[in-house]
Amino acid sequence: MLKLKIAQTLPNPLQISLECAAGELHALVGPSGSGKTSTLRAIAGLSQAKTGRVVCANEVWFEANELNGVSKNLTPAQRSCGFLFQQYALFPHLTAAENVSIPLQNSERNPKERMLVAKEWLVKMGIADLADRMPDQLSGGQQQRVALARALARQPKILLLDEPFSAIDAPTRKNLYKTLADLRKDLNIPILLVTHDLREADLLADRITVIDQGVSLQTAAPQTLFQRPRNSRVAELVGISNMFHGRFNAGKLTWDGCEQSFNVADKGKIPPDAQVAWVIPQSGLSVHDKPSSISVPASVEKMSSLGQIAVIQLRVENSEHRIEWEASTAEINRLNMAVGNQMHIELDGKKIHIMPLRTINDPRRFVGH
Repeated sequence: MLKLKIAQTLPNPLQISLECAAGELHALVGPSGSGKTSTLRAIAGLSQAKTGRVVCANEVWFEANELNGVSKNLTPAQRSCGFLFQQYALFPHLTAAENVSIPLQNSERNPKERMLVAKEWLVKMGIADLADRMPDQLSGGQQQRVALARALARQPKILLLDEPFSAIDAPTRKNLYKTLADLRKDLNIPILLVTHDLREADLLADRITVIDQGVSLQTAAPQTLFQRPRNSRVAELVGISNMFHGRFNAGKLTWDGCEQSFNVADKGKIPPDAQVAWVIPQSGLSVHDKPSSISVPASVEKMSSLGQIAVIQLRVENSEHRIEWEASTAEINRLNMAVGNQMHIELDGKKIHIMPLRTINDPRRFVGH
């Protein structure tokens, strides 16, 4: 189990709090410069926070407060982290096997034993036949597997992955996803993954932490995060397309710029007559070719086919609102849908999620809702 709570000031402000259980893969997402890599570096001991606590496998790696300063600060070598960098950082003058054996040099094993362990890890990575090749003789995916083997060779207590899949092609990336998934079963250690790819985070992570301007805004399982973001800034950062503004009062949500209103449940955390942001998942949308008492008329503006799935952009009549709807090709054909056609959208009020409206510069977005 990793327990992390850190705070540091300039030049890279951080206010991060999260936990990652053994066997869990926890993704960190956010815009460039938000503090994702800085968080990994603070865990690994490559940079030092001003205050906070880092605990891994019941061992305190770092502890400091404003009153007493730093009371515990293990060196990077003492922290037992496996760290996979974005550019792999392989030594160009060493073979694949020699690169993997580097973390074992301070162990009690002799050189022959270290090389045996290194080659065993290359076997686990499916590249045993590449042991004697130099890094410049390896493809990007092969280099990544060597770097991952090196990160795991000394059996670390935590694995830190900094954008490890960003520089490789899609087919290779999918194979490496499978390798990582298989390794998780045996490693049983916390794994933290920094990524810009929300699809990757959704596919691989048990939980996701959204970081913005050095602050962790929300931690949740992927499905919860994408359907029930904590506030409008989180919704923006995770790319929720159907986000709108409205006013919520006594269980009734009115839609800015539209005559439609909805009955929406709330947990009592939204003040009366409050301006809010709201989102609706795909499961809360349905599109029909005939009107109903609860439907909203809209015209088809754009249709984009993605294999058997199409993404449809509909513009709500007499407004500037646009709603994205995903449907199968069969459903599109059944509705005889085409650009310019009028359709009728039904929104399920039970699926609508409302949240406080927060601007990017509003510090209140960092706390509560």
